[in-house]
Amino acid sequence: MKKVIIFFTLISLCCQAQQNTLKPKLENISWIAGTWHGKAFGGITEEIWSEPSSGSMMATFKLINDGKVTFYEIEIIREIENSLILQLKHFGPDLKGWETKDETVDFPLKEITLNKVVFEGMTFERISDNEMIVHVDMKEKDGSVSVMPFHYTKDILNQKPIKQLIEVNYSKDVPVIDGLPNESIWKNSQWHSIDQLWIGSPVSSDDFKGRYKLAWREDALYLLAEIKDDTLRDVFKDPLKRWWDEDCLEIFVDEDNSGGGHQYTHNAFAYHVDLEGNVVDVNYTKEGKLYNSHVRSARKTDNNTTIWEVKILLYDDSYIDDVKNNTVKLYPNKNIGFALAYCDNDYSEHRENFIGSIFVEGVDKDRGWIDANIFGTLRLIKNN
Repeated sequence: MKKVIIFFTLISLCCQAQQNTLKPKLENISWIAGTWHGKAFGGITEEIWSEPSSGSMMATFKLINDGKVTFYEIEIIREIENSLILQLKHFGPDLKGWETKDETVDFPLKEITLNKVVFEGMTFERISDNEMIVHVDMKEKDGSVSVMPFHYTKDILNQKPIKQLIEVNYSKDVPVIDGLPNESIWKNSQWHSIDQLWIGSPVSSDDFKGRYKLAWREDALYLLAEIKDDTLRDVFKDPLKRWWDEDCLEIFVDEDNSGGGHQYTHNAFAYHVDLEGNVVDVNYTKEGKLYNSHVRSARKTDNNTTIWEVKILLYDDSYIDDVKNNTVKLYPNKNIGFALAYCDNDYSEHRENFIGSIFVEGVDKDRGWIDANIFGTLRLIKNN
């Protein structure tokens, strides 16, 4: 019996290891992209990585000692034979090469996990969105090998400007997701309006009126929405069929408030929460996918007024579908990109109105599902 238990334990550990190992694709290491600064060899280092394109990523590296360049590197990571390889060349301060014309220093890939890219002789380790350590094997004169860590921080360029800043208070009590706003945080929080027409014709207050409140704890963002809608429409029993044409609450979240596109990526999320509590967003397959584990909701309807109470888990832009991802822990003074909207369809084949919480410039106001730059900003506050 003991041997059987050990056998199945080993099988379980092997399966877990396989699940934690990602495919050797550049998209799974795109977090390396950016401008990184650090210190090494008694000087200052700079390493600039491009985004993946055409099957490769490229970088330039330089070491500065006493205000002068000591050497440069040109690096690439490219896809080759269903794997990746890192190759580099060294150059002196006068750009004369160290290696011969056709010679490169090669680092074949060993494995990729959520926060590490391991090559033979070089490992990239992600500490946070803006911090990584590159571990490089260094051959000593006596033939031994030591590992030198390069500690890097990333430049945050083109940060999305803060717009519609809302301060969100910390909740000492854990809100119960039951559609009943009994917690003290809801009684003491400020209402915010959902009153910006993104799609359709102007609506009267008899047809629609919306507002919301927010709170946070370390584990999640909490939302209370009050929607006055004279007709609730839930036509399709399949939650992945034309979810945008039914009445639903749409929650837009950009964990680090960085803005930018997210049409088929997880740089930000656009969660459609239907009347049954199903949660849909579009992913890299360009199709809808259920994210019910990300958002939990409960609603209570009395006449034409519906109260939605929602718990929203946050994930950073390293999120990868179909593997285990860690949620982001929230903390005071953190900024989060956020917008809220309501799809309203009383009788038509397609949704009639889309009303949001954010003013959007220009004619095309239905851009939240592809453009996180339109989001407002939440700032998390914790009073003693």
